[in-house]
Amino acid sequence: MSRNTKPRFLTARITHLEMTAPSGRHVHPPLGFRIAIMRAEKMPPAFYRFLYEQVGRTHHWSLRRDMEDDELRAVIHAEATEISVLYVDGSPAGFFELDTARKPDEVEIVYFGLVPDFQGRGLGAFFLSETVSAAWAHDPAKVTIHTNTLDSPRALQLYQKAGFTPVSWSEETIQAWD
Repeated sequence: MSRNTKPRFLTARITHLEMTAPSGRHVHPPLGFRIAIMRAEKMPPAFYRFLYEQVGRTHHWSLRRDMEDDELRAVIHAEATEISVLYVDGSPAGFFELDTARKPDEVEIVYFGLVPDFQGRGLGAFFLSETVSAAWAHDPAKVTIHTNTLDSPRALQLYQKAGFTPVSWSEETIQAWD
């Protein structure tokens, strides 16, 4: 965005979802890919920013967008933050971020998504299944996730199919990622 351009703002309707018991649903990885999910310990802020932009740009993710490196590092290296990266055929294809600070009551899936080049290949349901399993491994009373009208139009359906139930809605004004 140039210095003389006014920021554009979007209104997003947020759906808050939760799962109060593991669904028992396990999705197998799609065939034809070499897949690895690796937990990232002390991820460099530059790599986090790369993933965050690749996954979140089209959806106007904003929470971590303008954080300074020290502030971002404090969040992503916090004891209560767990980040894992999906690799497909050697390339980073997506990531999830869990917030475990409210254990044992709740584990929140703060971020979940795929890089656009890897969408539409059957990886989403598998990766979400693995994400949900990682959240339940912390033995919370519930797992929560949020989606909004700026996310993929298939996100809400994917979350519900995985076993999440909508529990409330809200609205938020978000600065567009132009």
